[in-house]
Amino acid sequence: MIKNRILVGVIVLLMFSCAQVAPPEPVLPLPTARQLAWHEMEFYAFVHFNMNTFSDMEWGLGDEIPEMFNPTQLDCRQWARVCKDAGMKGIILTAKHHDGFCLWPSEYTEHSVKNSSWKNGNGDVVQELADACKEYGLKLGIYLSPWDRNHADYGKPEYITYFRNQLRELLSNYGEIFEVWFDGANGGTGYYGGANEERRIDRATYYDWENTRKIVRELQPNACMFSDAGPDVRWCGNEEGWSRETNWSPLKKDDFAPGVVSDLEFLRAGQEDGTHWIPSEVDVSIRPGWYYHKYEDHKVKTLPHLLDIYYNSIGRNASFLINFPVDTRGVIHEKDVEQVLKLAKAIKSDFANNLAAGKNVIATNWRGNSKKYKAMNVTDGNSDSYWATDDGVIKSSITIDLELPTELNRFLVQEDIRLGQRIKAFTVEAFIESEWKEIASETTIGRKRILRLPNVTATKVRLNIVDSKASPVISNIEIYKAPKVIVEPEIRRNKTGEVSIKAFDAGLDIYYTTDGSTPSATSNKYVNPFLLNTKATLKSVVIDPGTMKTSPVSEVDFDISKEKWEMAGEFKDVERAELIFDGEPKSAWTLRNKSPLDFIIDLGETVDIKGFTYLPDQGRSNSGSIFNYEFFVSMNGKNWGIPVSKGEFSNIKNSPVWQKKEFRTAKARFVKLRAISPATENGRVGIAEFGIITE
Repeated sequence: MIKNRILVGVIVLLMFSCAQVAPPEPVLPLPTARQLAWHEMEFYAFVHFNMNTFSDMEWGLGDEIPEMFNPTQLDCRQWARVCKDAGMKGIILTAKHHDGFCLWPSEYTEHSVKNSSWKNGNGDVVQELADACKEYGLKLGIYLSPWDRNHADYGKPEYITYFRNQLRELLSNYGEIFEVWFDGANGGTGYYGGANEERRIDRATYYDWENTRKIVRELQPNACMFSDAGPDVRWCGNEEGWSRETNWSPLKKDDFAPGVVSDLEFLRAGQEDGTHWIPSEVDVSIRPGWYYHKYEDHKVKTLPHLLDIYYNSIGRNASFLINFPVDTRGVIHEKDVEQVLKLAKAIKSDFANNLAAGKNVIATNWRGNSKKYKAMNVTDGNSDSYWATDDGVIKSSITIDLELPTELNRFLVQEDIRLGQRIKAFTVEAFIESEWKEIASETTIGRKRILRLPNVTATKVRLNIVDSKASPVISNIEIYKAPKVIVEPEIRRNKTGEVSIKAFDAGLDIYYTTDGSTPSATSNKYVNPFLLNTKATLKSVVIDPGTMKTSPVSEVDFDISKEKWEMAGEFKDVERAELIFDGEPKSAWTLRNKSPLDFIIDLGETVDIKGFTYLPDQGRSNSGSIFNYEFFVSMNGKNWGIPVSKGEFSNIKNSPVWQKKEFRTAKARFVKLRAISPATENGRVGIAEFGIITE
């Protein structure tokens, strides 16, 4: 009896002691309540829709007349519906961009929708979007450009009063705002009420940011503010859709101001010794440009590209802000909708079945052996619980027992950031055929880190904390087997005639034909690049050997290879000139038009030619396109005669896709494409790729 009483006493004492184990000390800086709410947003939309949509510009000058703004089918409910269906949680609207045109009937300017043709001046885009967001359960964000190329007082103290008045309008009249977006582009040339001059300001001091931000805190205390400097959310340092693999949320805020950044690397990776919690937001457009341009209808990002952005943003301790350039009708374009819904479907498939859920978890240490900090907390689905080690125990590990051999390729891990960001380095190991094998070695974790791994079959998975600022605090671990992305393969042939075929995912088989027949699993299997110097129609598919699921067919018509081709004439021996036939559409050679401008190519042999193909510059700015042209052939590069083809590349500015021109067959050793006039106002012409069509 005495022994039993002693045993009971010991158990009670242990239970009492465990219950009293103190949580780990926070590692500063810490996120605020509004920032924690923002972190939960993860994936949300940007909408660039404004005067630039109708002037076909990225940055309007400010001299545009309000009547130009006239969407024919404006439907903010469509925007909200698309975003909701894609799994997003909010929309940030460009209420005023740099040109100064306001999407709401501002009391303080005539340069707004109240003087537009749309709804006879009685419309309010901000209100329509606020209503749509409320209907679809989305949060509303506001972009208000500090720069205003329309306003006569920009650069003077009076403009700050105007800017703050507009900020108050937007934050007072449209319900709760989750993010206020301040752009870093400030000062330069502009209309400025008719002055048409250049105005520069001190970006760090002109806006008196301390007092301007107080307006946001007063009217929308739960809203986060974005800029290079935060104070709540920072730019990721690029508009391409990625953050660094090493990504700290802390930043030395006082070293930055909107548009004033000493080193973009600080924004891309954060700062381990940062003084303020300012997490990263990855902002990227679904097209090359931020505003709608018809010539980018064929440049909507592919599913593989969008998946890369997802994993390089949300998967690297950042949020994902994807932009939709709403078109002149006032809706998200069909091609944009198609691609973002493909992304949503793929994300849902990737994270459909958490293989770690309900599995046994073992740790090398858990804080004071208290149940409050036990290892099983990382798989309990409760974001308020976490596994933590004893103070001073930095190097530690936690193992998830999958019980049976299980195929996996995704590893998701989260720190409890309420106690700060701690992890500096970690590895992941898999127990494969009775042996631990390292499958990943990384640095930071933060709120969420998602690793894309090669497919492995393991019975256990182990997270090893290699280095940390203090005892690790891990709130969640998830493991998945994401299905392979089966999309049409990418086919390239370089100047020497070497063909390469690429699938998006690893572990997939590629098959091809060169006779125009439809490829299948019985066709040629692609292993390594191969030579194809002759005319051929190459078709290729990707097949998952496990499921036999087959991709759509990729098809490319190749003519004779360009191995013997050289530039001749004015551009002979100009190295960059050969970019026009290097087989890479993403590279281009552009230069200012000199009316006319002759591109002469020595084909290296005499051929029977019946046409040519031309692809203009595919870069974001579409900076070089030929409009009017003449095409000549010659046997000696001296005697050219009359053009065998001439005319225009119709609508090439709006649709810069492959152009194809055919003519009566002629023998030629030399060809000359003469650029008569450019299609773009910048006066530049250029070629991304040039080819010939032989008999």
